[in-house]
Amino acid sequence: MKKTRAFLKWAGGKYALVESIVGLLPKRGTTLVEPFVGAGSVFLNSQFKNYILNDINPDLIALYKHLKATPEQLIHDCKDMYQDKYNQEDAYYQIRAEFNQERDSYRRSILFTYLNRHGYNGLCRYNNSGHYNVPFGRYVRPYFPEHEMYFFANKAQNAEFMLTDFETCMRAAPAGSSIYCDPPYISLSETANFTQYSKSGFNIHDQKRLADVAHELSSSGKNTVLISNHDTPVSRHLYLPAKIKSQKVKRVISQNAGTRKAVNEVLALYKVNKLKQTCI
Repeated sequence: MKKTRAFLKWAGGKYALVESIVGLLPKRGTTLVEPFVGAGSVFLNSQFKNYILNDINPDLIALYKHLKATPEQLIHDCKDMYQDKYNQEDAYYQIRAEFNQERDSYRRSILFTYLNRHGYNGLCRYNNSGHYNVPFGRYVRPYFPEHEMYFFANKAQNAEFMLTDFETCMRAAPAGSSIYCDPPYISLSETANFTQYSKSGFNIHDQKRLADVAHELSSSGKNTVLISNHDTPVSRHLYLPAKIKSQKVKRVISQNAGTRKAVNEVLALYKVNKLKQTCI
């Protein structure tokens, strides 16, 4: 399987896990629903007829909608930001300040793409005021993902984008569709919480709500749900009704590349109850 990379750098992206994820999803059914789409690696590397892609980050969803609607223009305008004069610390912080004041969603999409590739380590982070606050990344020559953007835009013609709470998205999923959930991960330690990329956060009550909805949808016969997370005692307890697959994945969020160790992650599969399955 030749894999396609997302055009956005994304902490916690699922490029390395995509074979395992796609391999666990049902082969029948026409729609894949992603309540936490992020950079979209599973979307890009799966073969469903239709997609429903959701996230709580309005900048991300606006970018995807603009890329779907006007790919040629958006890619051209984004490419213009990849000049040496913009790959400077002062320029980066000026552009970040512009982004935090900008209200036009198309212009914000251009700036968001620039910040993603020029900011530190693929982070997407906002402060309590909702301002993007990722520092300058100091890359010699940031890569402009033109091919990857065109690939995404082409595939997005079969996708619907949503900006809502994950539970609303999951409950609206058509009967018989597959749901893949990649929530902000449960922290391995109190000092390792790099998952808060939207200012609303994601706490243990949200983790439990996700697990409960997954169990409800699968046991009622409506949808198969697959959830990824860190392999911790908490996640193991949350996903008791699911079939668990655990594997090591190299962590890429650590500041020092030499200390990026493999960590255990779980894939929790809530298989649809076929005795109650809704006819498609």
